[in-house]
Amino acid sequence: MNSFIVNKKTCSTHIVATTLGALVGLAGINHGLFEVLQGNVKPEGYFISAIGPSQRFWEYGFETALTIVPNIMVTGILAVAFGILVTIWSFLYIDRSFGPGILLVLSIILFLVGGGFGPIFMAIIASLTATRINKPAVKLVDILPTRLNKLLAKIWFGVLVVFMVVFLISVEIAVFGWPLTLYFNADTTLKYLNSIAYVMLALMLLAVFTGLVHDAIEAHKS
Repeated sequence: MNSFIVNKKTCSTHIVATTLGALVGLAGINHGLFEVLQGNVKPEGYFISAIGPSQRFWEYGFETALTIVPNIMVTGILAVAFGILVTIWSFLYIDRSFGPGILLVLSIILFLVGGGFGPIFMAIIASLTATRINKPAVKLVDILPTRLNKLLAKIWFGVLVVFMVVFLISVEIAVFGWPLTLYFNADTTLKYLNSIAYVMLALMLLAVFTGLVHDAIEAHKS
C-alpha cells in the first residue's frame, strides 16, 4: 500500500478527477467568453443565453446558463475568472485533503455566474471521484469477477480519452452546429446532440468506475 500512496499523483483516480475538473473550468471559460461578447447588457432574469443572438451560429446554439449578476458582461468576466480557478485547482490541488470540497465550491460559484448547467453535474462527479484519491476501493475488486476486473483496469485510460473527445465534439456542435447542420435541420441536430449527451454521460461514469477498479487492483498488488 505504501508504494501506492507514494505514487498517488499518477493514479488513475487522480487523473480522471483532474480531467473532469479541468473540463468544467474550460466549459465555464467557453460560456464566459461568449457572455463578455454580448457587452454591457442587463439580463431579463436569472436564466440567460450565454451566446447572444448576434453571436449565434445556429438556431439552438445559445447555451443556457444561470446568473445572479445583473450584467451579462460582468457575468462573463466572472465565469472566465472562476473557470480559470477551477482549471488550475483541478491540476494543482485536487488531491489535497480539502481539494474536492474547494473544487465543488468554486464550481458552484462558476455555475451561479454563467458557467452553464452541464458543467455543474460534471463538477459533482469530479469532486466525488477526487475523494477517492489515495483511498483505493479495494473491496470493489472482490465483488467483480477477476477477468472483468482486469478488463476494466486495462481500458480506463482509453475510456477517458474517448470521453474527452466526445465532450469536445459535443461542445463544438452545441456552439457551431457543425457538421450536423450541414446535413440536418436544427431540430434534428438538437436531437442528435441530446443523444450525444447521454453517450457522454455514460462514458464519464465508466471512466470513473474503471479508474477506481484500476487503482483497487494496483493497491492489491502493493
